[in-house]
Amino acid sequence: MTYRIGSGSGFSGDRVDAAIPVVRQMIADGGGGALIFETIGERTLALGHLARRSNPQHGYDPLLSELLAPILANCIRSSIVVVGNFGVANPRAAADRIARLAGELGLDGIRIAVVEGDDIREGLDLSGLERWEGDTELSAGPSDIISANAYIGARHIAEAIKNGAQVVVTGRVADPSLVLGPLVAHFGWDWTDWDRLAAGTLAGHLLECGSQVTGGYFADPGFKDVADLADVGFPIAEVEVDGSFTITKPHGTGGVVDLRTVKEQILYEIHDPAAYLTPDVILDMTQVAIAQVGKDRVAVSGARGRPAPDRLKATIGVSGDWLGEAEISYAGPNALARARLAADVVEARLKSKTSRVRRRYDFIGALSVFGGDDAGPHDQVLPEGPDIRMRLAVSASDKAEAELALREVGALYCTGPAGGGGIRTRLQSRINTASYLVPRSMVEERHTFWEGEA
Repeated sequence: MTYRIGSGSGFSGDRVDAAIPVVRQMIADGGGGALIFETIGERTLALGHLARRSNPQHGYDPLLSELLAPILANCIRSSIVVVGNFGVANPRAAADRIARLAGELGLDGIRIAVVEGDDIREGLDLSGLERWEGDTELSAGPSDIISANAYIGARHIAEAIKNGAQVVVTGRVADPSLVLGPLVAHFGWDWTDWDRLAAGTLAGHLLECGSQVTGGYFADPGFKDVADLADVGFPIAEVEVDGSFTITKPHGTGGVVDLRTVKEQILYEIHDPAAYLTPDVILDMTQVAIAQVGKDRVAVSGARGRPAPDRLKATIGVSGDWLGEAEISYAGPNALARARLAADVVEARLKSKTSRVRRRYDFIGALSVFGGDDAGPHDQVLPEGPDIRMRLAVSASDKAEAELALREVGALYCTGPAGGGGIRTRLQSRINTASYLVPRSMVEERHTFWEGEA
């Protein structure tokens, strides 16, 4: 029997109303199934840990209530299990907030499970760990570590659902595991049935980024047109017991599901299509077949799997340097020349004061994205434009050095070229991340049911 899983969010900060039409469609199709929320990124997780440091009741996704309030009651009453990594760095606090929200909605006796074990900060020694090959160098000592979280798998999500969970709150699990867990719980797949685990993981990979598979991050007017992107529908996977599935979206929503959108998402962030490593299975996508089987309906089959890797990926977040940005606009005749003169003035001032600040100059309206970090104000021939915004970006280990550089742009109001205005400055500390491979023995996965404990 077909089991439906919908996506309600593809990243932290996604649209909080996206899940409403997904749930409405799932109920119209008979109810049941699962709704997932993917809200964690590497730096999102580190920021969650910082928030928890400042307040033990914080550290979960700040939009948690806005995401769940519109749909939680309908999900519970229609037997749609809610699974989300919106617990971020504090799944227990997230569970407490969901329990209070459920009480406000009149949902008595809601069963909330918390999946933990991903946080491996305690006693962590980076010196004995192998760096994941996709990351660059990261220098960190024990005092610098903000977060250390392993990507755990679907097993305890599945166990929690089989034990009666109506909502499952996790921290850092692998994104596709949010989908695989409900599928294993529903179909009873064995944890060594590698092809079915691979199929469920592929379904999760297609759902994990929300509307990317339904036209978001795809549209390119005149080349890849997408209707009504402002009301893009989020995806639903209709999965069969053999692991084959169809990707679709709610009726009446914008966006598109076709061979192009599905192909793009299949290949999104894939290190090796023949060996996509997850905590649950190694997914081989090379024999996957897709077919358009109706309007906004694409069938997917042919995933193959191999035994899961011996080690888990873990992302470490450490304190970084300071990032400063300052901008000023010039408009009208000779705008580019005035913007370049402004950059010359700032550069001369910085050279006379410090050599420890890394910096780059952009001329928004003429060149920004393709400019190199090492390019000076006059290193490229640029097109004239009616208005140019000069942007200085600096990186410094010393906050005061970064502040000094930004003040030089602020001073351009009266000490720079004619007609400058609209100055904006911003300074923030940065978090650096890198990933390592850790033995599974370092991770103690578990799930418990929320009972209101402190």
